[in-house]
Amino acid sequence: MGTRRTWRRHIASDEILETGTLTTQRANSRISAFERDKGEVLVAILRNPTDFQIAQQHRWYRIPARSVQKWLRKRWPPDWIAFYHPKAFGDSAFAIHYFARVLDVRRATRATLFPQEPRGPKSDVVYFQVLLDKLERLPRPIKSRRYRRIVFIQTTWKKLIAASEINDLYDESPLEDLLYAELKRIRVPAERQEHVAIGNHEYFLDFALHCVDGDLNIETDGDFWHANPQRAPLDNLRDNDIETAGWRLLRFNGTQVREEMEEYCLPTIARSINNLGGIVQDEHAVPRRFEVSDGDAYQTDFFDEPCSRKDKGERQK
Repeated sequence: MGTRRTWRRHIASDEILETGTLTTQRANSRISAFERDKGEVLVAILRNPTDFQIAQQHRWYRIPARSVQKWLRKRWPPDWIAFYHPKAFGDSAFAIHYFARVLDVRRATRATLFPQEPRGPKSDVVYFQVLLDKLERLPRPIKSRRYRRIVFIQTTWKKLIAASEINDLYDESPLEDLLYAELKRIRVPAERQEHVAIGNHEYFLDFALHCVDGDLNIETDGDFWHANPQRAPLDNLRDNDIETAGWRLLRFNGTQVREEMEEYCLPTIARSINNLGGIVQDEHAVPRRFEVSDGDAYQTDFFDEPCSRKDKGERQK
């Protein structure tokens, strides 16, 4: 079994996918800055209590190799793994309770992992067997605000230990983090990287807001992404799919997010929320609307009618 691999992110994805196991000699030869931060974390799903028992007692977890290729190859393999409990876990569902250090990663067929199973069509399916240290309980659960589908979340140790809810974990881009921090400040409950399937296409939305009269998708386009002409046809296809499925769409580029957050981005988001009837709360709460003022946006009280800029100015005199 290999030693810790805090340098893993520097190894080519193709190499990881091909070999599957990292040796002690290679681990000792390359050390990165991630060691100081305790490295990369993968949030994965324990589908049922049996999988939890395997992770806790036998100390391994499995991920189909095709899933690694599809979802995880850019930041594979992780240094740590944390486990999200879905509906099957009853009272502890929809939250992350446990994490563990990753000791090694190996290729294995299903027949190897479950030798007691009868041979069948799935016996030769290839997995990555993630070998674990002892499971540890988080100081507090990281809960999901909504009962939503979570595939995998690739994040960092710093974000894991600081997170109070699932959306705090996402680590897609600095631009998204900037906008997310501002949305949290004005208490807009945005869902990050929400999975949407439309026809044969699958999309992960930068931010999803569920409103009374429709859903709002907010996208952030980095400078390179925004200026890349090869992206235009793909963005066009994506935007058409999203809007045809009934979503309203807002896009902000890097300059707008970094330099025009309060003057443009937040007021535009607030107006869009209000035009859609406000943020959906639970069945006993009044939908949340947001007041827009010059250069800022904020939540109105549940029992106050949103005032106009003129009314607001008169009240402040």
